[in-house]
Amino acid sequence: MSVAPAVRSSFGDGETLTSLKRADRSQTPEALRETARQFESLFTRMLLKSMRATSFDDSMTGQGEGFYRDLFDDQLAIELSKGKGLGLADMLVEQLKRAGLTQTGKAAPIGEMPDAGDAVKNRFVQELWPHAEAAGAELGVDPRTLIAHAALETGWGRHLPQGENGRPSHNLFGIKATAWNGASVEAGTVEYEGGVAQERMARFRAYDSPGESFRDYVALIRDNPRYAGAKGTGADTASFARALQAGGYATDPDYAAKLARVASVLKSTPAAPISGNLET
Repeated sequence: MSVAPAVRSSFGDGETLTSLKRADRSQTPEALRETARQFESLFTRMLLKSMRATSFDDSMTGQGEGFYRDLFDDQLAIELSKGKGLGLADMLVEQLKRAGLTQTGKAAPIGEMPDAGDAVKNRFVQELWPHAEAAGAELGVDPRTLIAHAALETGWGRHLPQGENGRPSHNLFGIKATAWNGASVEAGTVEYEGGVAQERMARFRAYDSPGESFRDYVALIRDNPRYAGAKGTGADTASFARALQAGGYATDPDYAAKLARVASVLKSTPAAPISGNLET
């Protein structure tokens, strides 16, 4: 399970900052709250420093006292940010939630991320439609079903796994880097064990473009006998989704139902072109 880094004796500790950056990339709720708390610590430290600067220094003990005073202020800032603190950390987390930025990749249970607006959905469909048409023709599956699958895995393109430098992986289908010799990125994911969601960190395949992601996805569905039942399902999204789940594509027990729900939304929006070539 991905957890927030332990609090060190000082938020200026290099190891702490490295750990914090690593956790923040996962954007799990725990990591984001820890990031917000550390930011509040830094802000509090700046306030203390400003207060010190406005007071007269009548110290008779030289520079040594200033060194220990700074250490004291560091620790005081950490302690003040614990619990409710100044309330700044809570405000930051709330703003991130409203913006839909509380998860990256698959760090939230699939299908339970904040809903995307129509503009986001329309752009997602239009950008991926040519790739989905080519993939659908090869698999015998309605392109809208494939776009729905990508939308489910990425929250309509808002939560793709990213590399350390923020470079997008273009991994539209949550395919892990198992038996993979190409580039990969580490991101948060949710796996279900005994029907209970468990947060994990895992490595996912990274591609140079959405088109490459679609081509690898097609190869996976086409060549893996576990997903034979998904091929040729046409516009029957429910059958496609059940075949994926039966083949072990995801551990979420409601995965097929969630995919069908996303597809039903997609098929009811004008943004999805009507394909007359594929029928069940």
